[in-house]
Amino acid sequence: MGLCRWTIEVVVLMTVFSSLLPVRADEHDHKYTDKEEVVLWMNTVGPYHNRQETYKYFSLPFCVGTKKTISHYHETLGEALQGVELEFSGLDIKYTEEVMQTTYCDIELDKPKKDAFVYAIKNHYWYQMYIDDLPIWGIVGEADENGEDYYLWTYKKLEIGYNGNRIVDVNLTSEGKVKLVPNTRIPMSYSVKWKKSDVKFEDRFDKYLDPSFFQHRIHWFSIFNSFMMVIFLVGLVSMILMRTLRKDYARYSKEEEMDDMDRDLGDEYGWKQVHGDVFRPSSHPLIFSSLIGSGCQIFSVSLIVIILAMIEDLYTERGSMLSTAIFVYAATSPVNGYFGGSLYAKQGGRRWIKQMFIGAFLIPAMVCGTAFFINFIAIYYHASRAIPFGTMVAVCCICFFVILPLNLVGTILGRNLSGQPNFPCRVNAVPRPIPEKKWFMEPAVIVCLGGILPFGSIFIEMYFIFTSFWAYKIYYVYGFMMLVLVILCIVTVCVTIVCTYFLLNAEDYRWQWTSFLSAASTAVYVYMYSFYYYFFKTKMYGLFQTSFYFGYMAVFSTALGIMCGAVGYMGTSAFVRKIYTNVKID
Repeated sequence: MGLCRWTIEVVVLMTVFSSLLPVRADEHDHKYTDKEEVVLWMNTVGPYHNRQETYKYFSLPFCVGTKKTISHYHETLGEALQGVELEFSGLDIKYTEEVMQTTYCDIELDKPKKDAFVYAIKNHYWYQMYIDDLPIWGIVGEADENGEDYYLWTYKKLEIGYNGNRIVDVNLTSEGKVKLVPNTRIPMSYSVKWKKSDVKFEDRFDKYLDPSFFQHRIHWFSIFNSFMMVIFLVGLVSMILMRTLRKDYARYSKEEEMDDMDRDLGDEYGWKQVHGDVFRPSSHPLIFSSLIGSGCQIFSVSLIVIILAMIEDLYTERGSMLSTAIFVYAATSPVNGYFGGSLYAKQGGRRWIKQMFIGAFLIPAMVCGTAFFINFIAIYYHASRAIPFGTMVAVCCICFFVILPLNLVGTILGRNLSGQPNFPCRVNAVPRPIPEKKWFMEPAVIVCLGGILPFGSIFIEMYFIFTSFWAYKIYYVYGFMMLVLVILCIVTVCVTIVCTYFLLNAEDYRWQWTSFLSAASTAVYVYMYSFYYYFFKTKMYGLFQTSFYFGYMAVFSTALGIMCGAVGYMGTSAFVRKIYTNVKID
């Protein structure tokens, strides 16, 4: 209890000190009174084609407004990890109070400042701002047709829609094109126009969504196509396995009625012959059980986050999706410990504390290691994606003081409640030699081919997910994602069951790793698809964006592979137990 109370106090203190300034109502509850302060936040600026390569807005030589004080600010863990750099614009905006075109500062344009703006315009830099959590985008400037002269947009024309005491719409029009000439003074101005709107507060994000893209007939067709694939696979698996297993059971029953001489002279073959080895512990059980536990946790996190996103519309708050995923991952740590710990105990593992540590830190170490590497590049580029030291400490505290203790609880429960090796068949003391078989029945070939159908069931959805993350789309059709997750799990289980049946029928009992890897190979095809997407669907360039893209795509693909592998293994394990329970063993 003392450790638990201390952990809670640490989390509370971290939450308190994460806020830089006192917090008030208004932006936080999105309700305003007349002439109350409305804050225009300047977020980031960066090249249009490299969405993740962003820098602080004032890294370009923009000037700041005259208002120096601010009454509220907030930043969540998700915002910090996503590189949200909210800086006060200095513009004086009050609720329902219109502002005519007003100059708020002047830029003294010397040659270094001009070069910075020219570089930004050449690379199509855009910037992002926020008013009441509503994003606004604008372009820094533009070049003439010959690319010789460059112009800066100097006038921000804001039009804010309101409904009652809430802001429901924000539009920005950039005007005032001024040619960049060294040793000149460029005035920056803004205006604010308020207009009543009939848009409901709950629907104010609808303008940022793209139904024509996400609800295109191709999206519906891909779901229908995947659903038909599921029906076909389930029917095929049911028909082939049930008919084949019925014949196998009949043949084995007939062999039971033979005398010893006939049985010795008979042509014995098939999956029954490996009954003494099929439940033999897998090679490297510590790593294997840790992977299964981590995969079960990733599946739980995916399911819960998708359900929450369907209910709560998490896309409407900055960083809320990432913050929710981190919280859910930490809260579901007992799932990892339970399944990993129970499997390790069933396989006779004795170093359960080591297994618990590996299971608890396998995914966090992979994610943090990749982020740490990319962070060095972000720091070199002075990008806003560079994760602050305080945020790193917060993530480490979550790992050590939340994830690890909950994983320990799950491991203890798993070992005690379902850690007994209650297999339907005894395991022989001496392993049975594995006979030679045709090349396409080798585990390596099965592993390579096992991920094709699962990938085929999700690759259209991968395009929409990639586009929402790497391009300028907001993913909101989480009902589609839920259907795809269910379809992926069913296809994965069906494929791994068929692969395992063929492997056991060839009298090869190494089914644990084969079932896991054949399902996990889906990740290889997803990562290969990410190369196609990068080179043919985007215009990304530069070391930072390339390393960010392929680094986090590797993390995503690996996590997907571990989840698919765990789902495939769990389904196959139930199948193997079922068929060996129903056959008579001497």
